[in-house]
Amino acid sequence: METIILTCFLAYTALLFLIMWLSSRKSSDNDTFFRGQRKSPWFVVAYGMIGASLSGVTFMSVPGGVYYGQFTYMPLVFGYVLGYVVIALVLLPLYYRLNLTSIYTYLNQRFGKASEKTGAAFFIISRLMGSALRMYLVVFVLYEFVFRSWGIPFWVPAVIFIAIILLYTFRGGVKTVVWTDTLQTTFLILAAVVTVVAILNQLDITLPQLLRRSSEAGYTRVFETDPTASKYYWKQIVSGMFITITMTGLDQDMMQKNLTCKSLRSAQKNVLTSSLLFIIVNIIFLSLGAALIAYCQTSGFPLPTNEAGMVVGDKIFPSVAFHISTFTAVVFLLGMVAAGYSSADGTLTALTTTFCYNFLHFGKDEQESSDNQQQQLRTRRIVHVGFALVYLLVIIAFRPFHNQSLIDTLFDIAGFTYGPLLGLYTFGLFTHRKVRDRWVPVIAILSPIICYILKIYIPQWTGYHFGFEILLLNGLITFIGLLLIRQKSTT
Repeated sequence: METIILTCFLAYTALLFLIMWLSSRKSSDNDTFFRGQRKSPWFVVAYGMIGASLSGVTFMSVPGGVYYGQFTYMPLVFGYVLGYVVIALVLLPLYYRLNLTSIYTYLNQRFGKASEKTGAAFFIISRLMGSALRMYLVVFVLYEFVFRSWGIPFWVPAVIFIAIILLYTFRGGVKTVVWTDTLQTTFLILAAVVTVVAILNQLDITLPQLLRRSSEAGYTRVFETDPTASKYYWKQIVSGMFITITMTGLDQDMMQKNLTCKSLRSAQKNVLTSSLLFIIVNIIFLSLGAALIAYCQTSGFPLPTNEAGMVVGDKIFPSVAFHISTFTAVVFLLGMVAAGYSSADGTLTALTTTFCYNFLHFGKDEQESSDNQQQQLRTRRIVHVGFALVYLLVIIAFRPFHNQSLIDTLFDIAGFTYGPLLGLYTFGLFTHRKVRDRWVPVIAILSPIICYILKIYIPQWTGYHFGFEILLLNGLITFIGLLLIRQKSTT
């Protein structure tokens, strides 16, 4: 099996490099890297956005999360759709009107340089952590099921993956990412569908029969009605909306792809189409989770557990895929590889873009000399390699701390790091007040600290457990802090 897996991995990687060559053969300048020359077809971006949004976390944790959380992830997805509508109608018109390459340049225009750097820094920290965890999960699974049996240390596959991503994004940047994401999306969905079909064949039942059986066992429950629970459905819906607004609309990685569309109208069609496709794809992955559990219960295959005897949700999908057949194992691994690439390639490009535009101030002079353009090209490449190395270090450093479902860890990080961005943009868009710019970093740092303290002690005092809505509280505290440092003059 190892030889087959290695051959498929090399073939898939070769296909990515072919796409890279086709997309960047005519131009590899900074305009191509940062903006994709504003020529991306909206439907290509829309389809590719599915893979970029799903990543390895959805691929593994959403199906595995059905064991403990049933289908209660769906209200969060419904909230995502509302968030995409806000992005299409509010944020995209702003970004296109200001002709932005990095969306955090808006904070400089609205508040000042300190605010711009604060927003960019919070994005860099959040994306480095969040995307590295997504990539870590891919490397972790491949290591556990492939490389470990060969006696290869964990860091080796991590280095291989980051090196490949660095190489195929080095020239074309976001233009290459837009097209490679379509390939990643296809293999992500294909892996889920193939596994469900294989399980149905193994159990000799139809999909409606499977879902009926899962419903009777309580695994298809969608709405958590306990208001004190972390996954109470109204909290999920509202949180999902704001998670999308922040983790997509205020995220350079996700918005940079949208900003490569030819026009605002094309970008809006892309975002709204993506939101509808996202519902369908998440239903597929939740159905996959129900199928995995049904297979284990019917066939007697043991669910994977940790040393304490608790079921590890992130290991259910790979365990069953490798048990059924070589074909499902290979398809699963290709899906994981696609998930890893789709998570990291856009992030690496966006981190480079943010640092170059918001800290090194690329693009300030529209009529730059040829020598200056070449210098910026060299600088961009150095920054790109630097972030790849940091990305690798975060992946390796996280391994000792993997002790829960990564989707929960991911949203914990997002709640604390995207909250200040939510507060900054809300204040900028819905008030006309200026602020004392030099105090903005202080507010942005204090807000997550206050939220962390509240998340620890509120359950002890009241029995209420924060879920993803900690993001809203974080944004609200930031907004209030900005009110306290506002100036009398307006803008």
